[in-house]
Amino acid sequence: MSLAPSRSPGFLMWHATLRWQREIAAVLSPLDLTHVQFVLLASTWWLNEHGEDPSQVALADYAGTDVKMTSQVVRSLEAKGLLERRVDRADARARRLRVTRRGARLAPRAIAIVEQVDADFFAVAPLDDAIAMLGRLAQLPGEDGERQGQRHDGSVG
Repeated sequence: MSLAPSRSPGFLMWHATLRWQREIAAVLSPLDLTHVQFVLLASTWWLNEHGEDPSQVALADYAGTDVKMTSQVVRSLEAKGLLERRVDRADARARRLRVTRRGARLAPRAIAIVEQVDADFFAVAPLDDAIAMLGRLAQLPGEDGERQGQRHDGSVG
């Protein structure tokens, strides 16, 4: 038996995602950032702050973005003066990424703005519950490298 759209988790997730993306796009527009540009700038800034100058491939893996698209967006962030791409000393084919001073000023501001949208958007549920559910759905590695919401035996719980 088919579920009514209002009872379909996938349908509801789709519409919730669209609403969330519209709200994020609206707050990033005055900063002259698209959502993908924000994700890659913020991810690079975070990794730089934690002692890593990621390659474009490592950044794409971290952010969950397509490698070719990441390369294009990184070039646009470089053109805006927010990121620098440097040749990797160990592999001349690879580029290491660093935020510029301008990028280092913009990233935390943009993150704070996006986090406020997230706080408002997800206020309908307790934060820990929302994070736990989304972590299980996303199946991202946790701090210990294990997938969130999974036990060592692979079961969810």
